[in-house]
This record gives sequence, C-alpha cells and structure tokens, in this order.
Amino acid sequence: MDTNDSGETSVAGGSIHTIAHGRWFCAIALAMCLTTSPNVANAEGGLFGHSSNDADTSSKQRKAAIASLPMQRLTQSAQARIMSIVDSPTIYRRLPPQAIDCDQNMFLFLSRNPEVLVGMWDLMGITNVQIRRTGPYQLEAIDGSGTTCQIDLVYGDPHMHIFVASGSYDGKMVAKSVDGKGVFILSSRYSQANEGRTTVTGTIDCFLQLESLGADLIARTLSGLIGRSADVNFAETARFIAQVSQASEKNPRSMLDVASRLPQVDEQTRRDFAGQIADVARGAADRDQRVARVPQ
Repeated sequence: MDTNDSGETSVAGGSIHTIAHGRWFCAIALAMCLTTSPNVANAEGGLFGHSSNDADTSSKQRKAAIASLPMQRLTQSAQARIMSIVDSPTIYRRLPPQAIDCDQNMFLFLSRNPEVLVGMWDLMGITNVQIRRTGPYQLEAIDGSGTTCQIDLVYGDPHMHIFVASGSYDGKMVAKSVDGKGVFILSSRYSQANEGRTTVTGTIDCFLQLESLGADLIARTLSGLIGRSADVNFAETARFIAQVSQASEKNPRSMLDVASRLPQVDEQTRRDFAGQIADVARGAADRDQRVARVPQ
C-alpha cells in the first residue's frame, strides 16, 4: 500500500482515499471528535456515497431511536447499561442517512470487526489508533490523540447493531480529563438493483453521556464540533468500507495479500476476512455472468 500526494492510497489495484487518519473508531465510540480531521476535504459524496446532509438532534428522533431498541432480545444487564445512558444523554445526534454500493456480508463483517479497518489504516501508515480485542464482543482502543475507550457489541442482527462504550478524553481541547459513556445504534437496510448489486443504507444514533462537572458547558461549547466531526469521520469510514468491498470484487488476489498482513488483528479474524473477500469475488463473478446472459 502506497499513499500518493493527492491523499489516495493504492490498494488492490485501485485508489482508496485516506480517511481522517483513522480516528473514526475511537471518535464514534465516544463521539470524542474534539480534534480536527486533516483530510475532511475528501469527504465529498457523503457517508455512503449519497447523503441527506441533515443530522437530527431533536427529542422526537431521540425518542424514536430509543423506541426502536429490541429490548425483549437484550439481557437485563444490557438493558440497564443502555437505558442509563439513553435516558439522560449529554449529547444526542442521529448522523445523516446514507447509501453505499457494498456487499451485505462484507458490510456486516467490517461493522462487527472494526479492528480490520484499523489494521488496514495501520498498514497504510495513516493512523495512530491502537486496538486490541479483549473478548468475542469486546474491544479496547487508544486513538493517540487523548482518547481511550472500551467498546462492547451488546446486540447485532443484519439491521441493527448496538455498541456500548466507556472511556476518557484528556487531549488538548479540554483542561481536565473527561470521562464518558456512549450508546451507538447502527441501523441498516438493504436493497438490490436489477443487475444484483446491493445498496446498503444506514445511519448511527449517537447517545453520549459526559461525566464531568463541566459536562453541560462542554456540550454547549463543543457539541457542534463534535457532531460535525462525527458526521465527517463516519462518512469517510463508510466510503472506505465501500471501496474495500469493490476492491474485493475487482482484485481479490491483492486484497487477500492485504488480509494476510493486517497488523492489530488476530489470525482467525485475518482468515475470516480472507473468506469474506473470496465470497465477494465469487458473488461478483456469478453476478456478471448472469448479467451477460440477459438478452440486450
């Protein structure tokens, strides 16, 4: 992987824009986007390629997000953790709805294994994030800019993933370390075009609870910056996911080489990623054959 002067990185025979130096993972995990992202100029096209450009911070949308939670499928412990945050968030934001051309299973795999994204950014040399999986559904991460966090995936199905995070920020934007908790609801739906390509449409509802004597002041002062940074970082990351899927279609051999060399990722996850790449390539080849047989 090589990065050129235009801010693009060559991956598997194509170009992937560098994305905010890999800060999305910790930034979304606590919405601690207090530092500016150096490559925001590359964010054209929105989160998944098409964007409404409208985030929603209304109490109506917040209540709707809470009502959408599959409480009957959650353990009592998970319910308690989630509700203690979403009932009284310091900051709430629904990121702008977006749509991307991406294989559904690849999207689900990368959503559930974000260390693979961090590993690719590390291989590119564009991130300081250090990430470690501590359990089947638990991760710890340090972003190199003052944020440390622990993230639990407490629920996941093809249409919704619920992450609960806790951590702290002691970077240059605050005088004292700020502790925080967050609930992040990734909602997604899928549609197929006539030729068989999949469009994934999604958003994230972010509930951030700051634990600080100055939490309200921080929220009033920095909520706009936090929100805009979250929008951009999510947009850049989602676009990267789409490019990974498309590179797996077009040049699976090079992507398999990438998978074999990923840092910060355990061997089983590398193998699982390689399996996803191979599946995407086979699916694309089958789809192209079907399209070629259709009378013009």
